[in-house]
Amino acid sequence: MNPDPDDDEDDDTPPSQRIYLTPQGAAIMQEELRQLMKVERPRIVEIVSWAAGNGDRSENGDYLYGKKRLREIDRRARFLGRRLKHAEIVDPSLQTRRDQVFFGATVTFENEAGVERVVTLVGVDEADMTQNKVSLHAPIGRALLRAKLGDQVRLVTPAGVELIEIVAVNYPDRA
Repeated sequence: MNPDPDDDEDDDTPPSQRIYLTPQGAAIMQEELRQLMKVERPRIVEIVSWAAGNGDRSENGDYLYGKKRLREIDRRARFLGRRLKHAEIVDPSLQTRRDQVFFGATVTFENEAGVERVVTLVGVDEADMTQNKVSLHAPIGRALLRAKLGDQVRLVTPAGVELIEIVAVNYPDRA
């Protein structure tokens, strides 16, 4: 049996789990793929070609590093290509039920101690805690999903169960 040429061991998304991206997230991934294939890969190929012409390849650092970097670029490009191919791009600005938490919502919630926090629910590939973007598959994302403005939901944390109240639900403005 021939292995699937599109099969990529780096794609760790379970087959049953959909890949959601915002239009901005998809654009970032497409730009990274373009940068890898149109700029970085040709530059590394040129270095490897030059290094190969210098003789003994077994001790040629430029050649060995270049070949390794090419494999990394190709692996990342395959990963990005597969993710983009199978992704469902969802524009949160088109959401009609704006009082309920769905993909792309920016949610303000308050914990039992009265501490407010703001997060945006995004796909796993866009999650970035430094920008308060959380995956809808993360515990906080699963707890908030489908909750409505004013609801109290249970958030399971390593420290135990915490009740949080949805204070605000916002979506980007329609373009």
